[in-house]
Amino acid sequence: MAIIKTTEEDKIEVVGDFKNIQVRTATIIKEDGVELTRSFSRHVVECVSTTKNDDDSFTHTDTDVSGESTEVQAIANAVWTDAVKAVKKTVNEANYPD
Repeated sequence: MAIIKTTEEDKIEVVGDFKNIQVRTATIIKEDGVELTRSFSRHVVECVSTTKNDDDSFTHTDTDVSGESTEVQAIANAVWTDAVKAVKKTVNEANYPD
């Protein structure tokens, strides 16, 4: 009786105007090759994060995707163009909480 737990990114989606990447990870538990359970978790990766400085200026940081899978990295590099990042920065500033 061998019980094996594995994880896999089973769904990667690009959504919205700013090309957010949604990653669904499945955790699968099998006993003797027969799947017993499957559960899911999700996380979203955005192209830019924004912070407001003490002088009311903004600092924008491109998201570091080095900790993501090679597939997510490739998608980010393909869809996060300079134009997409520029619009995201503008929207982040306009919607930043005071």
